[in-house]
Amino acid sequence: MREYADETSDGRALDVACGTGRNAVFLADRGYEVDALDQSIEGLRITRANAREQDVADKINLVQTDATQFDYPEEYYDVVTVSFFRTLDRLSDIKAALKPNGLLFYQHHLRSEPPAEVGPSTDRYRFCSNELLHACLDLTVLYYEESSEQWEGKHSATVELVARNSHGGTQSYPETQWPPVR
Repeated sequence: MREYADETSDGRALDVACGTGRNAVFLADRGYEVDALDQSIEGLRITRANAREQDVADKINLVQTDATQFDYPEEYYDVVTVSFFRTLDRLSDIKAALKPNGLLFYQHHLRSEPPAEVGPSTDRYRFCSNELLHACLDLTVLYYEESSEQWEGKHSATVELVARNSHGGTQSYPETQWPPVR
């Protein structure tokens, strides 16, 4: 996120299911006004403490809500982050909350073989290979990686995506990397 977030260092950001606020604090430290959503009051308390520790508490609006029920405003955010929260049923609303040229950062657990030992105990809450990519093809995908690694001695599998909300619903890849189909 560092590489892309430095690209625009002001504006509004949304951290969906913020947990302890790692992304919210990072973005606030870069100058963004951040709405940090989470259902857990304890997670929001930790987010507030982390924001105070980094002296950015005044830039973060904590919202206790179920992210699957939140009323996402259209074309409102310059940056949206979703980390380790599977929400395909609301992804279209989350993408619609991006301003033109806004950036989506999404990281989550992935199904793998052998089965991952880190993250959800069932594959029901993990993405299948390329599932997140296919769900974001209406955006310009800038980065996509599925990876598998050892984390604290256990097998972990994750997917990461960075995508831009291009103007007019069209992809905007550089011609040298993505020649147009004629």
